[in-house]
Amino acid sequence: MSAGFGQLKALIIKEFKEAFRDKRALMVAFSMSLLAPVMIMVMSKTMIKEMVDKPTVYAEISGGEFAPKLMKEFRDENIVPLSEASENDQRIWQKRGIKITIPDTYGSDMVEGRVINITLSADYSDKPSLSPVRRIKDVVRDHARAIGYKRIIMRGIDVRIMKPLNIVEQDRSQPSSNAMMISIMLGLYLLMGAFMSGLSIAIDSSAGERERNVLEMLLCQPVSTLKIVLAKLTCSASISVLSIVLMLTVTSVSIGFVDLTKIGATFNIDAFTFSALLILLVPICILAAALQLFFSFQAKSFKEAQSTVTMLIMLPAFIPIALTFIDDRPAWLDWAPVAGQSIIMEDLFKGLPVNWAALAVTSLVTIVMSAALVLTLAKKLKSEKVVMALS
Repeated sequence: MSAGFGQLKALIIKEFKEAFRDKRALMVAFSMSLLAPVMIMVMSKTMIKEMVDKPTVYAEISGGEFAPKLMKEFRDENIVPLSEASENDQRIWQKRGIKITIPDTYGSDMVEGRVINITLSADYSDKPSLSPVRRIKDVVRDHARAIGYKRIIMRGIDVRIMKPLNIVEQDRSQPSSNAMMISIMLGLYLLMGAFMSGLSIAIDSSAGERERNVLEMLLCQPVSTLKIVLAKLTCSASISVLSIVLMLTVTSVSIGFVDLTKIGATFNIDAFTFSALLILLVPICILAAALQLFFSFQAKSFKEAQSTVTMLIMLPAFIPIALTFIDDRPAWLDWAPVAGQSIIMEDLFKGLPVNWAALAVTSLVTIVMSAALVLTLAKKLKSEKVVMALS
């Protein structure tokens, strides 16, 4: 028993030495852990700025002199004529080409109660123009509603007749739920990090060792194939876990630079959240390493292994996004690998209690799948076809 454990220990040490010897592979493994939190911080700051702040919108306004009150509404919402922009801003906003045309019959049509057509011309396929166009439309819509209410009042009609029903909304969500965009991004990055971080290590220790003839020499030793696979799995999965720990640590620091109070939200990774996320993601790291090793050994070359295994990254990206489009989720999704972890992470970020039973079941199913892959791969490594990459 001790001899068997000693062999496994020696194999694990050998795998870690080779992994840490390849600095480029380690840089790839930990790059996402450092870049993802920075991306979350930058994107969150940008989104909050767009939601809360009202940057100046410049538009070519013709006929503004015919509608002074509407022009005042535009200025109150920081929408001003393009002629008042600086030289640099004029160059930017001229490319967007947002134009507002107010007819010269505005005054007479208003007095006679006719419908006034205000033309808004813009490129609706241009993403930077969407927010300014929405703000302009909101101003015109609110101004028109105010005029309509005044006309009703002048005719002695109570404006409440226009709104016979009123919905009183009671938002029961936690403050942390308002930061769902950060939660979605972080959850997606964590799942992808679990699959990506050990990717280069897994490919190099399988297809790479086979091309360098290291695997053949290793199999000639009096060591079981199961121990060889377990050593490679331990190394690759450990690198992924280290990457996840680093990502969570950096995120907990970087998120402090985002002022979420502007949108009435709170988000932090405390010790409980950190531990719960780690418990959720460790089985995913093991499954990812098992899948990567399995498909790498099936490939005929190192290059083919890179192409095949890289496609596995689509798995953690596709499943969480697909879950957002399912309104009535089937019960089996709660314990399915990746899907179950995604659902529990969503509840965790919302501040809801953790469903420990679902967590235990989905973790167990994930570990069982990983064990099945390891046993199958250990059996396949006894075949000369797999070891020599024979067709």
